Amino acid sequence: MYLKKKKSLGKKENFAEIYQQFAPQVLRICMGYTSNTEQAKDFMQETFIKVWQHLDHFRGGSKISTGLYRIAVNTCLHYWRSPKNKTPESLQESFDTPDHEEYPEKEKNIRQLYQAIGQLKETDRLIISMVLEEIPYPEIAETLNMSEGNLRVKIHRIKQDLTKIFFYHESL
Repeated sequence: MYLKKKKSLGKKENFAEIYQQFAPQVLRICMGYTSNTEQAKDFMQETFIKVWQHLDHFRGGSKISTGLYRIAVNTCLHYWRSPKNKTPESLQESFDTPDHEEYPEKEKNIRQLYQAIGQLKETDRLIISMVLEEIPYPEIAETLNMSEGNLRVKIHRIKQDLTKIFFYHESL
């Protein structure tokens, strides 16, 4: 979504549109950094506070989502790089299961996927989270300041790493 400031829309209306469209994706990206849903919501809230504070400075030259994802990533990374929070939690160790066990195998696979992603390096967790969100590769590359070719190589390596992690867990 390119944000074009419409004369009829003020800052609040533009922000409301951005929040409605991107809040679920930002929350899932933040979940890539913590297994605690409340903490992920805090990260998301901090992200949108920064968006609100800087919305007037957005020039509209690129997609709003690119800047938004970058703000979310930087917010999460800033938290984990703080000396008091050096070691991130393992991702989704206490994955919430639904009240009804309609698809227990699917839930087990999702839990294993999040646990495997939690074992990746910070940047790799971010990249695979964005891929799972179906964010286009050019947008991921722009968000992370890397070439699309380099991104594709990293994604291939991340998939190999995840495969190794899965086979290791299955052999236990």
